[in-house]
Amino acid sequence: MFILHSDYGTAGDQQQAIDQLASQLEEGQERCVLLGVTGSGKTFAMAKVVERLQLPTLILSHNKTLARQIWQEMSGLFPDNAVEYFVSYYDYYQPEAYIPGRDLYIDKELQMNERIEQERFSTVASLVSRPDVITVGTVSTIYGLNPPEVFQQNHLRLFVGQKADPQEIVRELVGLHYRRTPGEIVRGDVRLRGEVLDVWMPSRDDPIRIRFGWDGIERIQVCEAVSWEPLDEFEEAWIHPKEFYMTSEERFNTALEDIESELDARVDWFESKDKDLEAHRLEQRTRFDLEMLNEVGSCKGVENYSMHFDGRKRGQRSYCLLDFFASNAEQFHGGSGRYLVIMDESHVTLPQVGGMYGGDFSRKKNLVDFGFRLPSAYDNRPLRVDEFQDLVPQMIYVSATPGERELRHIAEVTGQEVPIGLMHVDGGGGASKSEVDKPKEKQSMEKMLEEIDGIAKMEIRPTGLLDPEIEVRSTEGQVQDLLSEINERVERNERVLVTVLTIKFAEEVAEYLERMGVKAHYLHSEIDTLERTEIIKALRIGLIDVIVGINLLREGLDIPEVSLVAIFDSDKQGFLRNERSLLQTIGRAARNSNGSVILYGDSVSPAMESAISQTVRRRKMQNEYNEENGVVPMTIDKALPVMGSEIDDLLAGVSGRGKSGGKRMVAKRPGKKGLEGLAQRFGLGAGVWNSSNSVLDNISQPEWTDYEEEENEGEAAELILRLEKEMRQAADRLDFERAASLRDRIFKLQNATN
Repeated sequence: MFILHSDYGTAGDQQQAIDQLASQLEEGQERCVLLGVTGSGKTFAMAKVVERLQLPTLILSHNKTLARQIWQEMSGLFPDNAVEYFVSYYDYYQPEAYIPGRDLYIDKELQMNERIEQERFSTVASLVSRPDVITVGTVSTIYGLNPPEVFQQNHLRLFVGQKADPQEIVRELVGLHYRRTPGEIVRGDVRLRGEVLDVWMPSRDDPIRIRFGWDGIERIQVCEAVSWEPLDEFEEAWIHPKEFYMTSEERFNTALEDIESELDARVDWFESKDKDLEAHRLEQRTRFDLEMLNEVGSCKGVENYSMHFDGRKRGQRSYCLLDFFASNAEQFHGGSGRYLVIMDESHVTLPQVGGMYGGDFSRKKNLVDFGFRLPSAYDNRPLRVDEFQDLVPQMIYVSATPGERELRHIAEVTGQEVPIGLMHVDGGGGASKSEVDKPKEKQSMEKMLEEIDGIAKMEIRPTGLLDPEIEVRSTEGQVQDLLSEINERVERNERVLVTVLTIKFAEEVAEYLERMGVKAHYLHSEIDTLERTEIIKALRIGLIDVIVGINLLREGLDIPEVSLVAIFDSDKQGFLRNERSLLQTIGRAARNSNGSVILYGDSVSPAMESAISQTVRRRKMQNEYNEENGVVPMTIDKALPVMGSEIDDLLAGVSGRGKSGGKRMVAKRPGKKGLEGLAQRFGLGAGVWNSSNSVLDNISQPEWTDYEEEENEGEAAELILRLEKEMRQAADRLDFERAASLRDRIFKLQNATN
């Protein structure tokens, strides 16, 4: 089963937290909370809990980059188990949308590659065939899949000694949508040559060779894809379907009839409302899809008809990866509830789960109302948060700054009285409405933590590192003041992170620093995932000394070379400067023994006061522990990355490296070598952006306002134009979440100004 391999053991207060979590889960507690400060070893603690419980586990992250980071760590800790990476289509998906105010239709775009599909197959295949599965994925795993029963029923099991006819096996494989070919094969192909059958499953890098004799199957081998040299030999092979979505011919034909019936009814409804344009548009689009389905078995946007193909009723949730975990638990572990979900960075991830359904519905409403899609498109959707919470038997919320929903949820499941400061929060982990309205003044997280029992805490770092020292300075001359601090760190070969409130200001600060001789670069949402990763690598190896960003410098950035974090306008109110955001940002300096933080602000906000108070308390506790146990703080020793070495991996994430799970790494594409080439490729270094003689003329202090507070009509129009540009850029990057968010914001602003 699950066997953890590590050269080190628990340290600090890790073991105490692990024991507490394991005991709570073994006693049947449905929800637990792990508060682990930055650098306390939360991933290692997760792994120890999995080893202790011996349960299949799903680890959820709020973005694919962090999910991949966790997958890498778990793969190293569990080399003999199936550690899988499941990235949904929706992480690489720009969905279709319609903006009525501009009569703008945005067509669906999907950026997929073979490896993404491979990893998805590998995850599902492992879940239906073996008990020791750990899957790391994004929140988008709550989107639809075929039922696990369909996947289990549509497979082929072969074993040595089986009386089987090669031709009959080929016919069965063709029935599983494999393509028969006499020549070279690729994933999803089968080839029969005499008494040798070659099968290449979509989930593997290595094809399978099956040899037949007079008595049936004699050998089953895994072969190298080019030379066909045998790599391993098995007694049994479990061959899964080529396609994710398998539908019987009868169900397929019934679905087409149902789609046509729904179309006729909807067209009649539009015509009864004198909406002839919408009726015509819907009929033309749907008839085309029906023709494609009849001719080739698929069409663009086929997922919008999933309700008909699944045979689900209107409003019924679709199946998802959680159903595969339930099936795995029932098959191998004695009950459908015998699996675990770990939600990493839960203060961000849980709100994502809650918001995905609403965002999906809002987008599709325009499509349905204006005749682009049938109403059944609503049922191709992610889970609602209440459905998600009902499906998950046991879950650990993991964060350095647990959110209000998580804190209330643990109070509810453990029978504690919900603190007054949490009464305005939705109950059941976001599944039920709150009893009272949100108060004007919120209770601090520190106070809430004191009022709730049963929270497992890791506040002592195994490295002995202390929380960073914090200094508050005035905003007057903050850029020039920061420059002197940066120069000190550069002399010590240390790095600096700077957070600001706006994209414009981030670029201006970075480019000012560049002009002053500092190797600086900005980092914000207009830079795509790959480039962001390379910029962070460049910072670690010293190609860059300073990164200036916005909220991208918080969760999951593990950069031990950073000794200084500077936060501009720290006293402003809002999401980017609330208590949790400040604590997360402060934590970026906690992996270096010289870590320090400068808060630039002209006053001390309640959020600043609470964040400073918690940091000072933890620092004192950590120092006392070090003195009592003779621990000397040491900067985290983390291997330096290689520029450009993991671009392919980042695109899809590769599957588990376990012995029994198989090595499914594929060959990397050759790229331009050397730091200079990569620096040029990604535009590292801020460069020159203005011909002004005075660089200070280019530095502006941002006036921080929420978009909802824009009142001036001219400013609103300018803002809309800027947001439209950002939306198009996000669409070009296939960043659908960002594009959809910007689209909704534009629509809201347009309505407000009309």
